[in-house]
Amino acid sequence: MKDSKQQGNSMVAAFDFDGTLTTCDTLLAFIRFTHGRWPLMTGFLRYAPLLLLMKLRLYPNWKAKQKVFAHFYKGTTYQQFSQWGHDFAPVASNWLNNSTVDTLRRHLDEGHTVCVITASIDEWVRPICEQLGVSTLLATRIEVDNNGLITGHFLTPNCYGEQKVARLLKAFPDRKAYTLYAYGDSRGDRELLAFADKGIRINRNNRTTL
Repeated sequence: MKDSKQQGNSMVAAFDFDGTLTTCDTLLAFIRFTHGRWPLMTGFLRYAPLLLLMKLRLYPNWKAKQKVFAHFYKGTTYQQFSQWGHDFAPVASNWLNNSTVDTLRRHLDEGHTVCVITASIDEWVRPICEQLGVSTLLATRIEVDNNGLITGHFLTPNCYGEQKVARLLKAFPDRKAYTLYAYGDSRGDRELLAFADKGIRINRNNRTTL
């Protein structure tokens, strides 16, 4: 599944993933799935000062996220990481937001172009997108070295905030050719929702605590 650059329909529906199509933050869930609860807790305690600064908007979101990601996955083989992503999909399916998924399926049934656009990592979101019948995924991509090891760096900018609009326009550049519906739940979706012809904010009250 590659980033689509086709605009076959006059309607594009763009869905955030965490908190929109799911009821929890899948970064935390994925780390817990691959490493366990205790390493998850100790890892986040280590970076708690940076995460607090990020929440206060005193430290870049992408830098904090990359440091946490590198802590858990730097040096892991890409083959192992990709396999974890596929193994995680059945677990993550338990946290799908049925209401939003139903909306996504209605767009598909009506023949609209549907994409998932997320700051989460491609490898654990893609299998879930495939289950939902979504062929276009715009997610954060990770860097892999010549030995097949994860470097801990992102290959693309963190797909958050303004980057969501940039990635969407890269995939669907002729903005006048389609009507854009966008669905999101958080601060990272504000720019995308404002950019859409119709931006729909998803209620976060149903989020799952891990």
